[in-house]
Amino acid sequence: MERKLAPEREFSEAKPRVSEFRRFVRVMFKRGVVVFGLMVILITIVTAIFAPQIAPYNPNKTDLRNALLQPNSEHLLGTDALGRDTLSRMIFGAQVALLVGLMATGVAASLGMTLGLIAGYFGGIIYMIIMRLVDALMAFPIILLSLVLAVLLGGGLTNIMIAVGIGLSATYARVMCGTVLSVRENEYVLAARTSGAGNLRIMLRHILMNCFPPMIVLITINMGSAIMIEAALSYLGVGIAPPGTAWGSMVTDGYRYLLTHPTLALVPGVAIMLVVFSFNMVGDGLRDTLDPRLRGTI
Repeated sequence: MERKLAPEREFSEAKPRVSEFRRFVRVMFKRGVVVFGLMVILITIVTAIFAPQIAPYNPNKTDLRNALLQPNSEHLLGTDALGRDTLSRMIFGAQVALLVGLMATGVAASLGMTLGLIAGYFGGIIYMIIMRLVDALMAFPIILLSLVLAVLLGGGLTNIMIAVGIGLSATYARVMCGTVLSVRENEYVLAARTSGAGNLRIMLRHILMNCFPPMIVLITINMGSAIMIEAALSYLGVGIAPPGTAWGSMVTDGYRYLLTHPTLALVPGVAIMLVVFSFNMVGDGLRDTLDPRLRGTI
């Protein structure tokens, strides 16, 4: 009698490992708004870098004989009340917007992450003092706090960047502190402490490096916030001093002619809206990409 063979066991195949880079690209570029945001940011960066070569005119050169011209073949966006080319001022305004976004966010991230790292790691009375200071900063609206600091420091690009950076630093401190409180309880931190590593080494090498993903997302989103706050301060007359070019001050100068020359106010206003929207969308895309809970599932 022929002996029946036992059925072969079925083994479930493990899912192939997905490259982190491929996963990043797939998640980051699967939404159209993120791609649109990246394109706007790239165009803005290229415009700011090559502004002297792209701008058709000197943005600060006045020509009262050609003041308040409507858009034409020579001045594609017309001219303002002093005869300055609007397109050239828009192009050079991109430099100020990106510079404020980068530097103000850098000041905010450096100050806030340092305070949050110290408070979260040491805890105790140090935590109480730093977090109560952060709570005091967060009690004020960011625009109001930046406005007060800008008035105290005086106008000018440097002081505006410092004021906006201090105004945004409280958010970084709170997020960083919460992340550090979670990361410091991991086994590798305990192992480093047991092996004799000092506090500074543990903070910088083992904790700070593992707190960067949420910070990267926050930095990207706050770049748009910094540009918007600078535009608001320039609109209120506390921002970039004349003859400097800023989109917010262009809106201030152009709203008086909103009915007769709408491009003077609408064009810089739309530019501010697009850049801020783009940074927010890119930050949202980075959040989805860097979220550990989504790894291996997308």
